[in-house]
Amino acid sequence: MRVVSLLDKRTGKVRSIDANAMVKDEVANIVRDNVARESVLVTDEALFYKKVGREYVGHKTVFHGIGNYVNNGSTTNDIEGYFSIFKRGMRGVYQFCSEQHLHRYLAEFDFRYTNRAGVGIEDTERADILLRGVVGKRLTYETAARA
Repeated sequence: MRVVSLLDKRTGKVRSIDANAMVKDEVANIVRDNVARESVLVTDEALFYKKVGREYVGHKTVFHGIGNYVNNGSTTNDIEGYFSIFKRGMRGVYQFCSEQHLHRYLAEFDFRYTNRAGVGIEDTERADILLRGVVGKRLTYETAARA
């Protein structure tokens, strides 16, 4: 899977994007389109982020390959936790995901992680947030079958 996931540490919101290809320019464009320039980018050592990281207020790199998981108080543990939950869900619950529908699965996991109990959101509040998202939308069998 070619997925780029971004986590806003301030809000706890996750946004995952299906990348056409995991190449430097594609990943850099996804970061540029979704991360404010006044942010400090915290990434692993993947070379995708090296050049685009220079466009931000700061860029901290955590070198997992050499056992480094914290760089001056910055870590990628939260987003790694998200990936772990996503991978477990895809292997254990869904078991198969076509490329055509990947964005739907990503949206579900983004919502679930962003609105989890660990950030202080209880079940009833999560249900309210979910239901506010469907107001004014209609899904019929015919449009669902074509989607």
